[in-house]
Amino acid sequence: MSSIVAIVGRPNVGKSTFFNRLIQRREAIVDAVSGVTRDRHYGKSDWNGREFTVIDTGGYVLGSDDVFEAEIDKQVELAIDEADAIIFMVDVETGVTGMDEDVANLLRKVNKPVFLAVNKVDNNKRAEDAVEFYALGLGEYYNIASVSGSGTGDLLDAVVKALPEDDYVEEAELPRFAVVGRPNAGKSSFINALIGEERYIVTDIAGTTRDAIDTKYNQFGFEFNLVDTAGIRRKSKVKEDLEFYSVMRSVRAIEHCDVCLLVLDATRGFDGQDQNIFWLAQRNRKGIVILVNKWDLVEKETNSARDFERKIRKEIEPFTDVPIIFISVLNKQRIFKAIETAVEVYNNRSKKVKTSVLNEVLLPIIENNPPPALKGKYVKIKYIMQLPTPQPQFAFFCNLPQYVKEPYKRFLENQIREHFDFKGVPIDIYMRKK
Repeated sequence: MSSIVAIVGRPNVGKSTFFNRLIQRREAIVDAVSGVTRDRHYGKSDWNGREFTVIDTGGYVLGSDDVFEAEIDKQVELAIDEADAIIFMVDVETGVTGMDEDVANLLRKVNKPVFLAVNKVDNNKRAEDAVEFYALGLGEYYNIASVSGSGTGDLLDAVVKALPEDDYVEEAELPRFAVVGRPNAGKSSFINALIGEERYIVTDIAGTTRDAIDTKYNQFGFEFNLVDTAGIRRKSKVKEDLEFYSVMRSVRAIEHCDVCLLVLDATRGFDGQDQNIFWLAQRNRKGIVILVNKWDLVEKETNSARDFERKIRKEIEPFTDVPIIFISVLNKQRIFKAIETAVEVYNNRSKKVKTSVLNEVLLPIIENNPPPALKGKYVKIKYIMQLPTPQPQFAFFCNLPQYVKEPYKRFLENQIREHFDFKGVPIDIYMRKK
């Protein structure tokens, strides 16, 4: 379970530059999740072997100062709610501003580690100027320069040290299924329909926002933990915050599960936020089942389900080997089919194929369709094995691994999918030197 670090501060102090430095060489988990008003960024970073999720809360630059301040307060509050540690960034060039003081006032009340980072300190004169930030009453500060990276090491050492221990202890290995999706897609109703009782799961206790809520489910011979992200309505905040919360909870739930049940609203289609959540699950190498809910509300034509499915598959290329199930939670239509499929995907994710079988099936296919020669050099794949990892990863041993390009790896992946059922599960292919 990775901890969350939020970067807060007023606009143009260099938060995004710092964020990009933290996630360098790593794709942002959700690339610019468009809120209603602005883009917020999520990414994975690690420092000294400790992984964490970073949120750049983005600056807000529309409207009057009041709108402006209200927005920033709101972002800081959201970050405070969800993050395990907070980096508060200020700019040595402008010195302490009224807005910095407002943010500092909010942060002083917080019972979480806060790190004051004074940015753009790239010479001794500026290091002297930075002293005025003591006035914010947040204690020690860290002089950094996001652009060059100077000083960021000390800051990150301190941040990582303050993060809670990874407290996620595996209990009796029950599969964990996360129900994710945007607000109002029907996640809660889906869970209530499964559990058979009205329990819209929300926690009122302050500080329990850390995790999505788990419910043990045991019916029809299935036993698993349902990780519910539906309880995000404890804030009576405006719509965009709801969107932000739903993504935050999804980030947590997805990192914390084996299979994601992505619930989408058939009347809205498979839109940007659904796609973001899908790619988030795919990059985290989780099993995925797509549930198209409210199918009873859609005007049907002869091929509507088939066309709808085709549209989704087009959006999720190249990872199209994903079950798509049309459900109606209201009419309890196919909700058990959804669970059955999730169980199959879970089993696929932990499936191990014997090395002898892999080689027997795939080597003849590779012989008939070898990788294209590059610069007159021929790649010979000699041997294949599945790696002992929690999700399916395969190593192909050959003489010139560097010459095998993406399209051929995709061909290999498709062959594996065709001969061994890995439906709903991302597969990694590695070329290794024999």
